[in-house]
Amino acid sequence: MRTTRWLMAAILGLLLTGCASIHTAPTPEVRQALAPTGKLRVALQLGSPHNAIRDPVSGEMKGVGFDLGNELARRLGVPFEPVLYPSVGALLESGKSGAWDVAFVGFSPARAKEWDFTALHLEIEFGYLVPGGSSISTMADVDRPGVRVTVQQKSQPAIFLSRTLKNVVVVEASSLAGQVETLKSGNADVIFSVKPSLFEVSNQLPGSRVLDGRPGVDPHAMVMPKGRNPGLIYARQFIEDAKSGGLVKAAIERAGIRGAVVAPLQ
Repeated sequence: MRTTRWLMAAILGLLLTGCASIHTAPTPEVRQALAPTGKLRVALQLGSPHNAIRDPVSGEMKGVGFDLGNELARRLGVPFEPVLYPSVGALLESGKSGAWDVAFVGFSPARAKEWDFTALHLEIEFGYLVPGGSSISTMADVDRPGVRVTVQQKSQPAIFLSRTLKNVVVVEASSLAGQVETLKSGNADVIFSVKPSLFEVSNQLPGSRVLDGRPGVDPHAMVMPKGRNPGLIYARQFIEDAKSGGLVKAAIERAGIRGAVVAPLQ
């Protein structure tokens, strides 16, 4: 009987501890570190459903980064201010001047030297999109001499492409929209990007298709400027809570993302 009571007490303690981690109010130091201007400025790449997209009819914004940023602001008790960018390169460059407080980007060791990251919240598949009528039907058809692949400069797909494909002609674009225009103008044969973005693009290009398979995975995490340690600790716990509590999964479903899964708990 005594053992049973002890086990019940231990289980209750664990449950209370878990709830405390989710609902603990941020300290003034945490709030100052994460939202020094009094609002949470969340940098988002517009047009990427793992970050932010706008419904063409209602104008409603959604996306995994958008939903997570909104919830983090709510927990901090500060206004949520999306700061929108056309590309991840522009987003990161702007962050160097303090234009935003947190963002959601692909993780890499090189970026970790400049920014502080939480654990991963998403694992996103890379992929290829080809226009209607293309003779390219499989991933194996891509890496051949003369095939022109457009990629967004300073992005994780660009880094991956440079390391893996040896025969293609790389055509850089400043944004996803730029990649689409490059393909439509006939100056590229393939778009290489993350699959959630490619499926969005395929809806705009009749006859286009995203090739089966995945050449790799882009790990995504929340990022912030270095030197905000109280905020980083809180942000890391927030991401774990968002994964275990179903917030990341719900955001994926709300945005209708294909080609992305919730990252494992740390």
